[in-house]
Amino acid sequence: MNDVSSRMPIWAIALLAAICLGVFAWMIAGFVLPFYDMTRATILEARLGPYGATEIDAMRGLLEKKPEARDLLISMHRGPDLILPLALTALLFSILLKLRPSGHVFHRPLSPAVIAAIYALPFLYGLSDYVENILTMNIFGGGPEWSFAAAVLPWASSLKFASFAISVIVILRFLAYRLAPPVDNDRG
Repeated sequence: MNDVSSRMPIWAIALLAAICLGVFAWMIAGFVLPFYDMTRATILEARLGPYGATEIDAMRGLLEKKPEARDLLISMHRGPDLILPLALTALLFSILLKLRPSGHVFHRPLSPAVIAAIYALPFLYGLSDYVENILTMNIFGGGPEWSFAAAVLPWASSLKFASFAISVIVILRFLAYRLAPPVDNDRG
């Protein structure tokens, strides 16, 4: 029988991980830290906690006072933040392909629908990250604003972090399942 996981070589996963780390370092060193130095404020998307209309309005006011910070934020979204969601989505998906999610829940095999949902998680992350980027550019980019953008931005950000975290948890679960010794259920 052909091992499906062999279709995803480990070197490809390592290359994707290196690309993600490089782009993440570029984003932090080239945009997030200089933004903080200019404004003494954290970019909204870099916050791990939730934010709402108050924080969006405060950031909008800050960026109106500091156009160089607004330009830096826009440059980040036109540079590394265009690459990172795609690379991270590809990395998460390739790890899932390598691990081949399977197993049992409550002594029943995982259904095909659950396995399909597991494979969809990285794409949900990537989509929500790009939606967050588009909304951020719309709100803070200085152009005409969509009326719903400020209301949807915190939800997109929360969905991005949740889908990423769930993807990582699922990967860790299947990695642990893969590394655990087999259980002998025939003991009498």
